[in-house]
Amino acid sequence: MRIQRRFTQEGASPYKDIQFTKRSSEIRNPDGSVVFHMDQLDIPADWSQLAVDILAQKYLRKAGVPQTHANGKTKKESNGKPVLGGEHDARQVFHRLAGCWTQWGKEGGDFQTDQDASAFYDEVCFMLATQMAAPNSPQWFNTGLNYAYDLVGPSQGHFYTDPKTGKVRKTENAYERPQVHACFIQSINDDLVNDGGIMDLWVREARLFKYGSGAGTNFSNLRGSGERLSGGGKSSGLLSFLKIGDRAAGAIKSGGTTRRAAKMVCLDLDHPDVEEFIDWKVIEEQKVAAMVTGSKICARMLNEVLQACYVKNGNGHPQVQTDVKKNQVLRHAVHAARREYVPDAYIQRMFAYAREGFTHFVFHEYDTNWDSKAYQTVAGQNSNNSIRVPNEFFQELEKDGDWALRQRTDGAVAKTVKARELWDRISWAAWICADPGIQYDTTINDWHTCPEDGRINASNPCSEYMFLDDTACNLASLNLGKFVKTDGSFDLDGFKHAVRIWTIVLEISVLMASFPSRTIAEKSYVFRTLGLGYANLGSMLMRQGIPYDSVESLAICSGITAILTGESYATSAEMAAELGPFAGFEKNREHMLRVMRRNTRTLELRPKASMSPIALRSY
Repeated sequence: MRIQRRFTQEGASPYKDIQFTKRSSEIRNPDGSVVFHMDQLDIPADWSQLAVDILAQKYLRKAGVPQTHANGKTKKESNGKPVLGGEHDARQVFHRLAGCWTQWGKEGGDFQTDQDASAFYDEVCFMLATQMAAPNSPQWFNTGLNYAYDLVGPSQGHFYTDPKTGKVRKTENAYERPQVHACFIQSINDDLVNDGGIMDLWVREARLFKYGSGAGTNFSNLRGSGERLSGGGKSSGLLSFLKIGDRAAGAIKSGGTTRRAAKMVCLDLDHPDVEEFIDWKVIEEQKVAAMVTGSKICARMLNEVLQACYVKNGNGHPQVQTDVKKNQVLRHAVHAARREYVPDAYIQRMFAYAREGFTHFVFHEYDTNWDSKAYQTVAGQNSNNSIRVPNEFFQELEKDGDWALRQRTDGAVAKTVKARELWDRISWAAWICADPGIQYDTTINDWHTCPEDGRINASNPCSEYMFLDDTACNLASLNLGKFVKTDGSFDLDGFKHAVRIWTIVLEISVLMASFPSRTIAEKSYVFRTLGLGYANLGSMLMRQGIPYDSVESLAICSGITAILTGESYATSAEMAAELGPFAGFEKNREHMLRVMRRNTRTLELRPKASMSPIALRSY
């Protein structure tokens, strides 16, 4: 690949026109206590405080980084070993990312000359520093730690496909081949402890969450509540296992920092436990409401009972009187507490508490903050939930028909429900708590370009990646606002150049990545799925005074999307000419052609009979 310079100059620093300044970052609890604080960070001067905080709190490596003096020389301990600490300069991060991609690109034969590799490195550094583009979080967390700092660590159970032999191998160093993909779709078998089963999925998810990635799975293979087990018993049902996975995800800090784990749970609409699944988060959020309200009522009413236990004697001194027949104020307080359903056991404890001389009872009060102890107590808070709905359901819905829920063990009908009642139930739950979402299963698979290798059953947590089970996609986004010139026009050539560079970045990332299972390592190598997009379309339109809901905004959106897609495909085809197309291309050639025809029909264009799919390096 030949790399042209657009933003940098050969022989000059990519940061020569970028001013850096000292910045600080801090997180405080609501009570004012400090959770996180870093000073003297070298950051591009025009970065917002939010961007500084994200880099400092989440992406800067906090340990194992050799520290340097102002002159660039490494600080040494008395024994001669380097002083280790954390990253403190944004350029350290840009270097480890761009340098690692460049190194792996050289090893993979992606650059024609060393000058092309050098230009690639500089252009990427410039785009990172100016916020023109950004990769997904796992890249910021993990990429380049071995390249830049020689970090090594024991294998975490990851795998990769050796491009020289095509064989899957287990990683020996957790940092040499980092986990850089953000979006994973994993399969699950109706098996408790074996590979590919329920407990194995929690282990694979833990590997993903540990390094900052997200995972989605369709759980429809698992038998429903009450279905027979091989040992003669009955299954505890889907929800019992989902709660285990939800709790495990909640215990893991994504990327080892402050992010929560990202998780998607999909379920087919004909699963026998689908009704319980639909109501799951509704009920859990009602528990939160009950805890918040109940805790505040109990705290107030119990202390009123406690205070009422004290009466003044003839000398005006307080004394304890817990006989409600003799203490009218206490009798009213007890009755009031019972009207609010305060448990009698707690009311009786207030009598004992008063006899011990206490005047205040601490009853923990909850609040509705999403990160509060109330939400930590209930289940279902660490995942997005989605229902997979086929077209057949809508046919039944239109004619007010019935919908069958089927057992997973033998396919027999477990229950029949009215389609309209089920649809109302989904809609009501989504209105109450925003879950479950809907994934239109039939439509999704109609647009599937690689069905020879299986159907699409699920998505990643944010649903922008829908593909085969046991595959992964690494992402990057271009900041459209950075391509708007001072005169308000759009830098189309600069945008196309950035698309080309970042398509190469994502392709190189497939080469260097490791994956949480042998199957994902193999299939990700075969399909090489990439995800390139853009951000800040809304702010760009706003700055130009263009309404969101207008013909002009739709034209701009479709035009930018088409240019990004076309330029990325052209770059992928250019790489395929040098390195060959992705391994799954030939098998699915006709299906890719079919989807291309669907696209042309959508655009109301007449498809050409001679149309053929472009051979792509990555899908």
